Amino acid sequence: MDATPSYPLNAWYAAAWDVEVKRSLLARTICDRRLVLYRTQDGKPVALADACWHRLVPLSRGHLRGDEVVCAYHGLVFDPNGRCTHMPSQETINPSACVRAYPVAEKHRFVWIWPGDPALADPAKIPDLHWNLDPGWTGDGRLIHAKCDYRLVIDNLMDLTHETFVHGSSIGNAAVAETPFDVTHGERTATVTRWMTDIEPPPFWRAQLGKPGNVDRWQIIRFEAPATVVIDVGVAVAGTGAPQGDRSQGVEGRVLNTITPETGRSCHYFWAFARNYRRNEQALTTQICDGVAGIFREDEAVLEAQQIAIEENPDKVFYNINIDAGSMWARRLIDKMIAAERPRVVASAAE
Repeated sequence: MDATPSYPLNAWYAAAWDVEVKRSLLARTICDRRLVLYRTQDGKPVALADACWHRLVPLSRGHLRGDEVVCAYHGLVFDPNGRCTHMPSQETINPSACVRAYPVAEKHRFVWIWPGDPALADPAKIPDLHWNLDPGWTGDGRLIHAKCDYRLVIDNLMDLTHETFVHGSSIGNAAVAETPFDVTHGERTATVTRWMTDIEPPPFWRAQLGKPGNVDRWQIIRFEAPATVVIDVGVAVAGTGAPQGDRSQGVEGRVLNTITPETGRSCHYFWAFARNYRRNEQALTTQICDGVAGIFREDEAVLEAQQIAIEENPDKVFYNINIDAGSMWARRLIDKMIAAERPRVVASAAE
């Protein structure tokens, strides 16, 4: 675990897509903590520390017996609360025999974990990604395991100027890099708004709109600390009122992103693309999902190369330019959350 974590602990992080957590043991590392996830017989998700109390063998190497986990090494059994319920060759169970159970919630097609203080784990604080289940929207997504600091992914999402250069064959064109943008922020959010009016659409959006001619295009990026980014995207026939609020002559989507630190140098990047048009066309859903996956593979290659370069140049000082305004605010909000936890960390260490 990093000496100075780059992430706050008192936050909800996506640990898995709902379909990943089954009646079997899933090992996953979240915020440098090794966890084992599974579902009880009634479907409730569970997250335990992935290390047996006895000899620290990963519980994920064991198996389920009803709602309990049986360690593969010596057969100790742990219930969903982490309490040991059986020890081999003895009737008395050591009262200290338990493993940590983490607060878990299931919402918006994700299983969320709270790695910090359990008393603060309010499900109302789960980021809003309702488009994943909203009947007025349809879409799908995937998980990327990226070998980079999770904040690099956030930087990438908060500044879409790179689309012009990294994704020029699909969603990028010169207008993205050349058009001014506005940045606003709140206590836990930062928003970057860019409107590109009367421009030629890039290939992806021309295909989605299905109409000739120029378009008005928008990108409204909303960051919610510490690690969720929802991007309101779309195009409409130029001059039909989209910048003023009338999107009826266009198509729109939501790029849903929530990034979970694995370690200080790797992360789980959960993403989905939801749309509110042609909702019954499963073939289009698959086509878009495959296309977005290809776009994000391009990002992944850049970010992993950036991580390597950062580690090779530990004394490098980064200078921000105008396009970094959104990511600067996102980092400030993350740092604010981390700083707020420091007094608790120091106090705990002193006790």
